[in-house]
Amino acid sequence: VLANPWLIGIAGVGAVAELFADKVMWVDSVWDTIHTAIRPIGGALLALAIVDPTDPAWQIAALLLGGGGALLTHGAKAGARAAVNVSPEPVSNVVVSTGEDILTGGLLFLALANPVAAVVIAVLILCATVVTLVLLRRVLRKLFQRKSSPPRGGGSA
Repeated sequence: VLANPWLIGIAGVGAVAELFADKVMWVDSVWDTIHTAIRPIGGALLALAIVDPTDPAWQIAALLLGGGGALLTHGAKAGARAAVNVSPEPVSNVVVSTGEDILTGGLLFLALANPVAAVVIAVLILCATVVTLVLLRRVLRKLFQRKSSPPRGGGSA
């Protein structure tokens, strides 16, 4: 499945488009919004492609884990990029995007050279993503609770 020339071509075009879209402030947020639907479906289908097609239990597990993992990592990336977009200078967008590109290339090389190490790193990244999302949720909850709570003191009795 992964060696299909159409799949490789589509992935290549998408990678080149993302290489440029991530460098432009707010274009990357629109790009990430579109990919909120695409990436989990792609992750689920890729996971489905590697399991036994005769076992429905494994197929369902692969769909859920592949799609869920893709959604979690995409959510962390999109959230981090949205936070970078609110910084006033344009340099941070390019620096973060270039760092992502270098990290992705390095992890792809590692996956080909040492798959076991790549799996360990992928699990660590997934755990870090979950922790990041939990912390982000707490921060947002505290932020919105402060804005919605009435001002203290000065009330009439």
